[in-house]
Formats: sequence, C-alpha cells, structure tokens
Amino acid sequence: MESGSSRKTPYLIGFVIGVLVCMMIAMGFINYLGIKKILSKTAAADSAATATSESHEFSGDTAIDESTLQKIKIVEEAINENYYKTDIDRDAEAVSIYKGIVSSLGDPYSEYYTEEEYQDLMSDTKGIYYGIGAYVSMDKETNLPRITATIPDSPAEKVGLLGNDIIYKVDGNLTQGLTLSEVVGLIRGEIGTTVKVTVFRESVGDYIDYDVVRDKVESQTVNASMMDDEIGYIGITEFDSVTTNQFINGLQELKDKNMKGLIIDLRSNPGGSLSAVCEIAEQLLPEGVIVYTVDRDGNREDYTCDGANEIDVPMVVLVNGYSASASEILSGAIKDYKKGTIVGETTYGKGVVQRIFPFEDGTAVKLTISNYYTPNGNNINGIGIEPDVEIKLDTEALSKDGSDNQVDKAKEILREKMK
Repeated sequence: MESGSSRKTPYLIGFVIGVLVCMMIAMGFINYLGIKKILSKTAAADSAATATSESHEFSGDTAIDESTLQKIKIVEEAINENYYKTDIDRDAEAVSIYKGIVSSLGDPYSEYYTEEEYQDLMSDTKGIYYGIGAYVSMDKETNLPRITATIPDSPAEKVGLLGNDIIYKVDGNLTQGLTLSEVVGLIRGEIGTTVKVTVFRESVGDYIDYDVVRDKVESQTVNASMMDDEIGYIGITEFDSVTTNQFINGLQELKDKNMKGLIIDLRSNPGGSLSAVCEIAEQLLPEGVIVYTVDRDGNREDYTCDGANEIDVPMVVLVNGYSASASEILSGAIKDYKKGTIVGETTYGKGVVQRIFPFEDGTAVKLTISNYYTPNGNNINGIGIEPDVEIKLDTEALSKDGSDNQVDKAKEILREKMK
C-alpha cells in the first residue's frame, strides 16, 4: 500500500566492498599478491580517512563517510586492474549501489527505482501500461513472482497464462533473487514486441514457455454483475487510480437492479493505493475509522468514513492467501464493523504502509513509513486476517467445470441472511 510525497534528490552513495571482496576471495579469482595489494590500500585508505576526517561533513547516522568512499575507490581499482573484461558499465554500477543501500534495510517493500522503473510504476497505478496484462505478486514461500490473475482479453489471457502460474524465467533470465519491480520491468516493453515467459504450473507439475506479444493494456480493475437470487457480485483485482470510479459505477448498477445481497471478491488482490481503498470503504461502512497508521515516532493518522453511504444489504467478502495490503484494509474494516462475513482463506499479512519519494533526476525510492491498524486496533503484518468461514478453493473443480465452491458458500450465507 502506497501513498505519495516528494523530496529533492539526495546524492546517494552505498557501500559494497565487503561483499565484493568476499565473493572474489571465495571464488579464487584474487591471488595472494592481489589480496596483499588491496589490503595495503585499505589500510592506507583507513589512515587517510582518519587524517582527513575533518575535511568533510557527514551529518546524522550514516554509512557514507571517508572510509566508505575510499573503499569504494579501492574496489573499483581492483576491478579495473584484475577483472577479465574492460567494458565496465559504470551507470549499472551506480544503480547497484543505490539499490544496495535500500536492500540493506532487509525490507521486502522498500525499493530504489531507476527512472524507467519509476515511470513504469506510475503508469501501472494509473491502470494503463504496455505489457502483457497479468497481475503479479511475490510468493511468500518461494520468493518467486506468481501471476495472481490475468486481465480479460489481454495478451496474457489470449496465450493461455493462468492465475497461480509461477514466473520462472523472462526472456531466459531467471527471476530468482529479483525484486517484483525488476521482474515487471523485464516483462514490459514496447508495443508489438515479444517476450518469452517461462512459468511453472503446479497443476501439471511442469514448465511451460509462452511467447507473448506486448500491447497497450488498460486495466479494468472492477467486475460487477448480478447473480441469481438477487445477489450482486463485485470483483476487485487491485486498487489504483481508476478503481474508485469503476467500483462506484458497478455498485450503482447492482443497486439499480434491486440487489439484495453483495459478494465482494478480493481474492488474489495484491493491494495498491491507500486513498483508493479508503474511497471505496466510504461507499460501504458506517461512520468511524477505516484504518489508522502509526509511524516510528508514534504519530497516529486516522482515515475515516462519514457513514453517508453505508450499505444496507448483507455482504460476504472473499479472500485468500494472496489478498494483501489494501485488500486487508477493506476486509479488516468490514470484519471489525461486522458489516459482512469474511469467507475463504487467511490473507497475506501485509500491515505496513509505503510512500514513494521521487527525486529530481527522475528516479525514486519507496520506503515503508508506518504500520497500519484495523478499526479495532489489530496489526495484521505477518499474520493476516482470518476468515469468519474458512473454506479452501477447490481448484480441481474450478479447472474442470468452472465451479467455484467459495462463491457457492458466499451465496449460501447471503441467502440465509436475506430471509
């Protein structure tokens, strides 16, 4: 879940000497004399840093000091003198340093974006981008990207990619160890170009290659329809800038058709915009707090609802292990206010908020800035939201004849409440 802000570009410089030298030693590519030379230079650098420590001002708690800068230079000298290639990409080196600084936080949700990655991110949150039309999130167990759903009539759907496919390679590049943004960056590209996506499909226990032609994809994040017995259905695939209006329009269509009960499907919804989910919650909840955040200094910020649009029909919310972040805010608030029944499987458990800080050079950094809490004060980070009615999806039946036992259970609950 993200919120926006801006800040002037800091001149970021990271440190990588320890990792690089250890890797070089472990691989046996530095001989004894080379090691002595580097160590002697390190000692000289440390002495120089001590002697000149007053020549530069380093404010606050920082790893960027004279010693760090000297070590970076020594690593570069070692590369220049010993690496078997001479065409070193210094821009890529700098990006790796910046990404390394953020990666050192050990936070899977904080990330440095290059200019291109940031532009892709912004186009994604607007619901329009150039790619294959698949929603992707990171699998907690394998730490590999998994397709959670495909957009109807998108290139991904047309070639046969399916929800739950694990993305193993993109154009031959292994995805293991890459961030979600890096994987998405590999998949996206110019309209009309082809990308090879290799997935592992658990249902068949094998790897499958798909050649997908990239196209302009406009995300329809809300799917609204009337089911039998005057039950309305709204599926939300993610929360971005186009989602609120799509939801409001879809909900109104169902009300116009005399809806008596509502299913909100948040299964495999990875989250998205904090403002979008709060705007949608305002169409459903009574007056009160939707969610509140607390930062590292204990400052609390409440996001509230005036109750003017409180829904007056029974609801069931469908969730699963890939319902995360903003999805958990909505389902958690509905559960706390007892406005609906949560059905399915325990959610992902992402109870932290990120903010994007854009820099003047077009790059940006996304940082986790606070924890969020449901109206009753529950922080579900790493825990998730337990459903009121736990029922595992029958994937075999779904693939065989399209029957959805979780939706069937939701209908059963609503029929009882609608009597």
